[in-house]
Amino acid sequence: MTSSAAAAIKQALGAYGETLAARHLVGQGMVLLDRNWRCEAGEIDLVLRDGDVLVVCEVKTRSSLRYGTPHEAVTDIKVARLRRLATRWVQDRGVAVRDIRIDLVGIVRPRRGSSIVDHVRGIG
Repeated sequence: MTSSAAAAIKQALGAYGETLAARHLVGQGMVLLDRNWRCEAGEIDLVLRDGDVLVVCEVKTRSSLRYGTPHEAVTDIKVARLRRLATRWVQDRGVAVRDIRIDLVGIVRPRRGSSIVDHVRGIG
């Protein structure tokens, strides 16, 4: 497999995971505000409202656990970056929020069977 084909597969898996995560979170009563918001400092996968709390959600999707769980891919450095990006998103949109929460949705999409969705609230 060429590196461009591998990159396309990885990108498709990521897009699948973000769509599944958004559907799951909206099903839990959250309101989706933004997807794949970017600035020069980084990207936020999903921005949602959960009542009066702004939720910045990192989505990690894996096709297997061969290289670790989706949760293991989110370091303290990544959480700190997400916190800074959340503040930047709020400033960019000019909205006031009571609180900001960082969540993680880890998805494992095996070759056979259903995807496993694990939502962890308040990782940082």
